[in-house]
Amino acid sequence: MNRALPFVFLLALSAPAFGQTVDSQGAKQLSEDLARYVGKQALDKGILKVSLEGDAYKILFDFKALAGSLPDQKLLKVDVAPYALMVKPRSDGSWDVSMDFSQRASFEFNGPEGLQSTQFSIKDGKGSGVYDPNLAAFTSGSSSMAGMTMASKDAKQHMEASIGAGTATITASKAATGGVDFTTSQKVSDFVETINFDDPESGLKFPVNVKSPELSVEASGKGVRTKPLLDLLAFAVANEDEATLKANQAQLKALLLAALPVWERVEGTYGFKDFTVESPVGNFGATQLSTAFGSDGVAQNGKINYAIKASGLTVPQQLLPSWSVGLLPTDLDLNFGGANIDLDSMAKKAIEAFDLNKNPPLTADFGDQLKADFMAKTPKVVIGHSSVKNKDTEIALEGEMTFPDEKPEASLTVDVTGFDKLVEGLQTAAKSEPEVAQYVPAALMVKGFGKTLPDGRIEWVVNAKADGSVMVNGVMVKPADPAVDDSVDDSVDDSGDDSGGAGAKLNP
Repeated sequence: MNRALPFVFLLALSAPAFGQTVDSQGAKQLSEDLARYVGKQALDKGILKVSLEGDAYKILFDFKALAGSLPDQKLLKVDVAPYALMVKPRSDGSWDVSMDFSQRASFEFNGPEGLQSTQFSIKDGKGSGVYDPNLAAFTSGSSSMAGMTMASKDAKQHMEASIGAGTATITASKAATGGVDFTTSQKVSDFVETINFDDPESGLKFPVNVKSPELSVEASGKGVRTKPLLDLLAFAVANEDEATLKANQAQLKALLLAALPVWERVEGTYGFKDFTVESPVGNFGATQLSTAFGSDGVAQNGKINYAIKASGLTVPQQLLPSWSVGLLPTDLDLNFGGANIDLDSMAKKAIEAFDLNKNPPLTADFGDQLKADFMAKTPKVVIGHSSVKNKDTEIALEGEMTFPDEKPEASLTVDVTGFDKLVEGLQTAAKSEPEVAQYVPAALMVKGFGKTLPDGRIEWVVNAKADGSVMVNGVMVKPADPAVDDSVDDSVDDSGDDSGGAGAKLNP
């Protein structure tokens, strides 16, 4: 029940409305529909309440009642007002939903670092949308707030954060391949976070301030299996008892299979403008900083992607030798991830094989079988086209790595624009900084392995084989590793006499 409660606001409207009359009988029916996903105890204990209010229903969620029902009372203090949703049926079977999520709250609990406390406040938080029970998703929605603050404290650090005005939107529609397609966007202003580290054990004591005038989040998904996931949640609530769960595991397997592939694709980007980190050693910053993530669902040939992009990078120059400042990158565009990822076969085999009536539910060697099957599909680690550059030099690279026989095999292409300027910078620095001179021969040697392209770039194509050999632009720079004979001579006399004979000798 407790694990289900965070989803309550999305699940409450589980039955189509079809313009039903708003009355006490409707409130009772809504309570019964809600109990399917959160358990009847949530209603009996007052954690959730459904009541009639004018021409709508109020769904109230009481955090204090929830905290009081927890078996492990790590929460020492909870001071938070109940949240309420106002929901009203529409003639098309969907629901109008509105909410005021303004709040002032505080918590105290025993955490891994001892007593911890958290306080937060949300000013003028409002949201509204249209929820479609047939899709188990908001087909449209928006929210806004005037600002938010948060503070937390434990034995080793104290954090304070705040953001200014913010807005968010979401839209969703039925996917052509099943499930739901959605997009969501969020933007907030004046993000500030201050962390004061004070660790008596290590002696670390310093503040760090993180700032950005604008933080934005963009996310989208295709084919998200919202309804099957809700069915799984309802099954979990109805089968909390271990004996019942074991008796109904055939239904569980069917529901798990119906939820695959969970989604076709999800993607998201998290971005800052004029990002700054203030520290005792100086300021770090970027005019633009973003991270992106994308993942296929449980597929036979899935892909996963990550990206980190930054422009206008700055670091405290006092941390670095003067000669290295001109070599520092000002822009990054890093892309990496994986391909040929077969999670579909793994999931289906695991669902078919597990038996809750056995301990453990899967055989001891099942994990090894899955790993062998997974590696047989030749999964790849992929470096997409990535670059690191400053005003004089740009380094670009891309490649991939596979693991035949569980040994790495990789190919990597590196292109450099302005390599000669990089060497010139080192040679100039060596005149006043003698320690730099040691890097110049190494740089010239690296250039010697390169191939000059028509546009002046220097390129290195590196191929590393599973046998340990490495080639650069077709030239062998490292031969294959010597073959290792792992065989054992069984003719060793194990009588304890090692004074002679034809048996193998151990030479520590």
